[in-house]
Amino acid sequence: MMIKGYEVVVGLEVHAELNTKTKIYCNCKNSFGLEVNTQVCPICMGMPGTLPTLNEKVVEYAIKMGHALNCGINRICKQDRKNYYYPDLPKSYQISQADIPLCHDGYLDVIIGDDVKRIGIERIHIEEDAGKLLHSDKFDGSLVDFNRCGVPLIEIVSKPDLRGSDEAKAYLETIRSILRYIDISDCKMQEGSIRCDVNVSVHKPGEPFGTRCEMKNVNSFSAAVRGIDYEANRQIALIEAGGTVVQETRRWDDAKGESISMRSKEDAQDYRYFPEPDLLTIVVPEEKVQYLKDTLPELPNAKIMRYVNDYSISHYDAAMIVDVPEKSAFFDKCMNVGCKAPKLLANWVLGEISKFMNEGTAIEDTKLTPEKLVAIVNYINDGKISTAAGKTIFDVILTEDKDIDAIIEEKSLSQVSDASALEAIADEVLAANEKSVNDYLGGKTNALGYLVGQCMKASKGKANPGIMKDIILKKLTK
Repeated sequence: MMIKGYEVVVGLEVHAELNTKTKIYCNCKNSFGLEVNTQVCPICMGMPGTLPTLNEKVVEYAIKMGHALNCGINRICKQDRKNYYYPDLPKSYQISQADIPLCHDGYLDVIIGDDVKRIGIERIHIEEDAGKLLHSDKFDGSLVDFNRCGVPLIEIVSKPDLRGSDEAKAYLETIRSILRYIDISDCKMQEGSIRCDVNVSVHKPGEPFGTRCEMKNVNSFSAAVRGIDYEANRQIALIEAGGTVVQETRRWDDAKGESISMRSKEDAQDYRYFPEPDLLTIVVPEEKVQYLKDTLPELPNAKIMRYVNDYSISHYDAAMIVDVPEKSAFFDKCMNVGCKAPKLLANWVLGEISKFMNEGTAIEDTKLTPEKLVAIVNYINDGKISTAAGKTIFDVILTEDKDIDAIIEEKSLSQVSDASALEAIADEVLAANEKSVNDYLGGKTNALGYLVGQCMKASKGKANPGIMKDIILKKLTK
């Protein structure tokens, strides 16, 4: 991405909360939205004399993500103390990983438009989350909710391979999709379960990279886009005015649409990292690493390309289906029970199914089954019912466990495809609409749609519209 002759360079640090049942170093429940400060214990509150114990699931989840991002896995690694003071960090240090992360040197192929770009992954490491400061007009100052202390995180650090906000957004969406497919994070940004820090620099092509600034408090992908564009333009304006970009940490204020300087950017020595003395070395057997790799599901990008190549679905539609694992799983089940028309099925998944899912209803909470949706789609594809009739049936089977053929019979939804019956309807409509016939013959081609519509009306919606249109055209030609 170029702005005013400058190339924009972006690196992202994605923090994803893992959906383990308990926290990373204690048995406190890992759940969002519970009563303030009810899911805490002496360990996650950092009381003197307490000892943490590593949650094995956290390591497994991190390794799964490492495999998904083509990383090398450090089977033997350690954890470190990252020392800093902040009101929501009761121990005044965070247990993280410094020089030996669990996963390292990977890559992610991101689909950007019609192209695929490979983004380097520097590392993935495990760490504990801090608490959360609560600000409100109802009280002075700030309060602290420590429920989030000790919630397990993985931090995914990209290399500075992204060029601008569009690529950053595509990368973030792909990361989120993978996290959901391998089922290690719910990725609910409104709950803070996936967040990112954004590093931005600008430089003229051919020159060394510029000085980077880091932005915190980026709580949505759209905010990341706005923040990157703002920061790039800020740095360019500063350089053009003869100033110098300084390395610093800035806070993104999405409401104001601007970033605010917080502090000079820390280096590793500022955190005084040292090995965590209260935890043993992490040792993962090679068989375990391989098992976690072998049990990964089909990943989103591979699924998109399969839909495009095997079913001739557009790339856009395939990506829209794959973006929601539940939709993709239902689509795959439908194909496995004999759907004849993948493109038509895709339209139904992105249309009717998406509609009720967007209203908060899960597929499993309805009476809809893959077999029933396939029956509707196949009947429409074979010309036995119209699309309108299919939607009528669909509305019924969402709430009632009824047979498709019985609904068609009960509501008289069969589509008429008999040519002689349709020709009789066409003759009546043409005779009654002489003006529209003359309009069509005079070059007003939109009159054809009107005539077909009148035929559909005369048949009470039962006529096969494709056959009806062909019959009308033949009669008009004669």
